[in-house]
This record gives sequence, structure tokens and C-alpha cells, in this order.
Amino acid sequence: MWIWMALASAVLLGVYDVAKKAALKRNGVYGILLVATCLSAIFVSPFLTLGAGADHLRLLFKAVLVTVSWVSGMIALQLLPITTVSTFKTSRPMFVVIFSIILFGERLNWMQWCGVAAVLLALWLLSVSSEREGISFKGNKGFWALLVSVFTGVASALWDKHIMAGMQPLFVQGWTNIYITLFLVMIILFRRSRGVSEPFRWDWTLVLIAVFITAADMLYFFSLKADGSMLSVISLIRRSSVIVTFALGAALFKEKRIAQKAGVLLLMLAGVVLLMISSL
Repeated sequence: MWIWMALASAVLLGVYDVAKKAALKRNGVYGILLVATCLSAIFVSPFLTLGAGADHLRLLFKAVLVTVSWVSGMIALQLLPITTVSTFKTSRPMFVVIFSIILFGERLNWMQWCGVAAVLLALWLLSVSSEREGISFKGNKGFWALLVSVFTGVASALWDKHIMAGMQPLFVQGWTNIYITLFLVMIILFRRSRGVSEPFRWDWTLVLIAVFITAADMLYFFSLKADGSMLSVISLIRRSSVIVTFALGAALFKEKRIAQKAGVLLLMLAGVVLLMISSL
């Protein structure tokens, strides 16, 4: 059952990314995230309980990670084609492996090395394809924002598995959204105090974004909490959301070099599958 919940979460997550890209045509990064997250917190609020102080500290740390990941991810979406962003995000499981090597001294078997090699080759091919579109990864702020989004997303996923053992899914989702909303309000107020502001226009796409992310996160947390669930498998299934994002993004936004990027995406997914299978 948890696999089906993770799969449904992936589909909703893919549509959520496309809705965010569409909303960026009318609004700035922080306004979109603030409205969507606030609405998401309201949707889950009927199920909230107070909880222990130590749990709230853990969720504050999670909220910091998610806020940084979402903001940097939105900046990347604003500056880069959605097909480039979705393809690059597929590499997240590889970075989990790299961090495991650096932090825990883990050793890779031959299949894992093949998976890493496939992902690295795909990233290089993606950079070549992007340069032909006139996008240089080295000097592009969107690329660095995308890196930050991926790294903090990996950290958040690892933290989720750690904290979910002692918390209920809706408690985690509800309070995390509240804290993210507060962080975004503080960021916006700070930016305005420095004379920096973004235009904001109400857009019903914002409601769709909130609905998609609320449902996607709810299914994700329940799948993570289920007996016998495995973070590695859930992470792989969730990354399959890029297929939805890529397909819808290519159809709606008429971006360039779709065939080349599709080949890169398939190569990267193959590498991720090798990593996951060899880690089970």
C-alpha cells in the first residue's frame, strides 16, 4: 500500500512543479510560496495537535531545510527551462550516495559505481545540451540555486526518515507548513525593509499549487510512516515525478532540445535505478 501512496505522491508532485512554473509568469518566487504554503497549512489545520517541545524543534529544523530547498528551487525554475530543472533533480539519489561515502565511509559495489557513472554522464550531457541552448551552468545563478535546492532536499529527506519514527504524518505536515509560512513572512518583511519587493497578483494557480503539494506531502508522509516502508524505494518513486514534470513541461512551455533532454533523463533514471536496486 505504501508503494501506491508514494506513486500517487510522485504524480501529484510532478503536476505541482508544472503549476509553479506557470505561476511564475504572473508572480514572484516568495509570493507564490507564501500563499501556497499558507493555504496548505490551513488545509491540514483541522488535524493539528500540540505535540512535545522537542518535536517542534525537530520540525523547525526541517522547515529551514524545506524553505531553503523550495526558495532555491523556485529561483532555478524562474531562470532555467523546466525540462532542465526536472532532469537535474533526478540526480538527488546519487548525492545521497556521495554523502554516505563522505560522512559514513561507505564503499560502493560495482553496480553502484555503474549507477554513479551513468548519472554523472547524464549530468555532463545535460550541461552540453544546455550550453547549446545558450545556458552556461558555470555562470548561471539558476544552476547554483538548483544545486542548493537538490542538496537541501536530500538533507530534508534523510531528516524525514529520522523524525517520522516518533511523530504522526499530519502533525509533521501541518506544523512544518506553519513554520515555513512564518519563515517566508520574515524573509519577505526583511527584503521589503531593504527596499526589495516582488509584484503580486492573485492567481487561481496558487490554489492548485497548494492542493497538489498538500496531497503529495500527505501521501508521502503516510507512506514513510507505514510498516515496512523503505526510504530508498520511496525516494526513487518520488523522483519519478520528473517524468510527469518533463512531459507536461515540454508540452505546455514549448522548450528546446526536448529529444536530447529526454535521452539524458532516461540515462539518469537508469543510473538511479541501478543505485537503488544495488542498495536494497
